[in-house]
Amino acid sequence: MKWIKKGLIFKANGEYGWINSHAQIPKVLVKEKCLRIYFAPRPKPGESCIAMMDLDINNPSKMIHLYEKPVLEHGEEGQFDEHGVMPNWVDEIDGKVYLTYVGWSRRDSIPYSNWTGIACSEDGGLSFKKMFQGPILDRTPYETLSGTGLMYIKENGIYYAFYANGTKWYKRDQRWDSAYEIVSAKSNDLIHLYDRSGVPILPTRIDNEANTVPTVIKIDNIYHMWFCYRGTDDYHDGKSSYSIGYAWSKDLENWHRDDGNSGIEKDGDGFDSKMMAYPCVVKVRDKYLMFYNGNGFGQSGFGYAELDLSEGDDAKTNIDVLDSR
Repeated sequence: MKWIKKGLIFKANGEYGWINSHAQIPKVLVKEKCLRIYFAPRPKPGESCIAMMDLDINNPSKMIHLYEKPVLEHGEEGQFDEHGVMPNWVDEIDGKVYLTYVGWSRRDSIPYSNWTGIACSEDGGLSFKKMFQGPILDRTPYETLSGTGLMYIKENGIYYAFYANGTKWYKRDQRWDSAYEIVSAKSNDLIHLYDRSGVPILPTRIDNEANTVPTVIKIDNIYHMWFCYRGTDDYHDGKSSYSIGYAWSKDLENWHRDDGNSGIEKDGDGFDSKMMAYPCVVKVRDKYLMFYNGNGFGQSGFGYAELDLSEGDDAKTNIDVLDSR
């Protein structure tokens, strides 16, 4: 499997006086005439909101419009999202656009706490209203530290949910860091999740590994998941920084991790030379595109790549091999 990198699309540079740094976790709504991108900039250090832009559907490197106001802002004092919101997943269902988002708030004992809310748009994704003041993904007896990266894929009338469950906080060099692993659940309505066991669906490759932000898409009869993972030592653009991982499944229940087949990795000296994080894979007409962040957790901006499905290419060969198992 091989992704062809197309380069950087956008980097925050003080636009409108509030898109001052980062363009984190790009999520894509495929429209008829454009690609609508939701991402998280930081108006000031320690705060985030959700911004929106439209890209040319025929040339995703070309920005058509960057919207002047945030599409979703952080909550009020005491709410789970009082210090920031970031997009997780977006899709149009029965004429409405739904957006799941991480809400985070600062803490005294640890740096922050983060859980997941949901918002709805009735105007094609131009404006959103939070459906609830509280999160739809919150603590359970088995998941107690955090719940982020929530996305859905619908099959046979069921929404299969995938997200990152916080597994531990640990202290290194007088600094608290967290580990988290991708788990699964189900839902009938995007709001109420069930089968939340807290059991990771992927094996870890690194001590105290953090893997998160799954994106799942079906190609022929195989479900493909890309996600990002990092270690604990020197992971801020260092040797253990985020890379893109990969897994596949035939039933959305049993997943087989195969990072060597992710088809994309850090290289060169560009915006993604030291880190690749937060992938989002979508089908755009007859193409599959991956949008992702580069160095500095999105401080260097986001770009995209296209899956090479040319005849005889490794991508098609690997898909055919998986389909035959």
